[in-house]
Amino acid sequence: MTQQQIPPAPQHVEVAIVGGGQAGLSMSWHLKQAGVSHLVFERKRCFSEWRDSRWDSFCLVTPNWQCRLPGFHYAKEYGGRDPHGFMLREQIVEYLDAYLASFDPPVIEGCEVSRVEPLPGGGFGIRTSAGDFTADQVVIASGVYQKPVIPRSAERLSASITQLHSSNYRNPRQLPAGATLVVGSGQSGCQIAEDLHLAGREVHLCIGRAPRSPRVYRGREVTDWLTDSGYYDIPYESHPQKATVREKTNHYLTGRDGGREIDLRQRALEGMKLYGSFKDVDGGVLRFAPDLTRNLDEADRSYNNIRTLVDEYIARQGIAAPVEAPYAAPWKPDVDPTELDLAAQNIASIVWAIGFTADYGYAQLPVFDGRGHPVHRRGITPMPGVYFMGLAWQNTWGSGRFADVGQDAAFLLPTILELRRAQRQRQAA
Repeated sequence: MTQQQIPPAPQHVEVAIVGGGQAGLSMSWHLKQAGVSHLVFERKRCFSEWRDSRWDSFCLVTPNWQCRLPGFHYAKEYGGRDPHGFMLREQIVEYLDAYLASFDPPVIEGCEVSRVEPLPGGGFGIRTSAGDFTADQVVIASGVYQKPVIPRSAERLSASITQLHSSNYRNPRQLPAGATLVVGSGQSGCQIAEDLHLAGREVHLCIGRAPRSPRVYRGREVTDWLTDSGYYDIPYESHPQKATVREKTNHYLTGRDGGREIDLRQRALEGMKLYGSFKDVDGGVLRFAPDLTRNLDEADRSYNNIRTLVDEYIARQGIAAPVEAPYAAPWKPDVDPTELDLAAQNIASIVWAIGFTADYGYAQLPVFDGRGHPVHRRGITPMPGVYFMGLAWQNTWGSGRFADVGQDAAFLLPTILELRRAQRQRQAA
């Protein structure tokens, strides 16, 4: 009779971090400084989204000086020499790799987490492709950009149309000859449409209700104005839009060519074809809502509101700054188009840039609402020992971004340490 093998006991750590992006590794930096044993589980390679899911001409849309991961600010510890520039994709990866090397976090790469669940005796079980683990506390930092969104109606399009998600777009040469339709006017959609347009390709762009932002106003980068005014420090609980701000699409603008605005009206004058919100597919025809005019107007309203915020700050502080003329729309649609015949317009490819959804299926924890969204306050959930990192507006505009993700991690650290202290006291009793 063959003796039955007893499986090895799961490896135990005080804190398990799911996700090796900027959020998970910012948390790791703080835990390492505090001497807390932990592991970071990353299903691919650390910062894989920055390495593998960005197009060739991709660059930051915020100035380099806002890259301030904990212990590794761009101009200080990293020694970057272009704080007001916008790093290209390869430069971003170099910065992130240098960050990894700066503190050597305990990461298991190529390790997919398939289940996180509470254990009967306390703590959490973590099932992974590298084996089973247990932890006293868990930080979920796997991000909200896991599952690319492509509408089911896209399945009804002809196989002759090349379709890809924005995360798989690399450059204009990747697409077949002919016109391209880009669906989505967030940062990715607008920048990809511009990338194709500047390469001389014929571009059709379906725009939603994404807002836009000025780049430079009254002699200064708008990011600098909003930072000095304290706007970026407003917590979502005090924001005029309250919790709904978490649902808002990012403003579109670009760091390309040294940083500039994206004005879709100007691109329309140059030949880019604009449409309203995508609705459906009807044979070889795409249907749109008759809201192009409204969407352009709302984007401009956001643009002008940001200008007003800057004006008000300048006035309060008595700052001498050049005055600029009000924005005047260079183009307006005669009608709101409601359909697009792909064959008639020689459209050979479609880039879907309508975002991602989160995938928390592995987290078998009672910390989600009816829509599957995390229930938390600044990353702290109602379940002791469970935290989130990297969420949009987890606290402020900079949450989850290079700008302030380190502050989010620093906020969680005292709660983690307090629970750790209480657990040790119980064990010693």
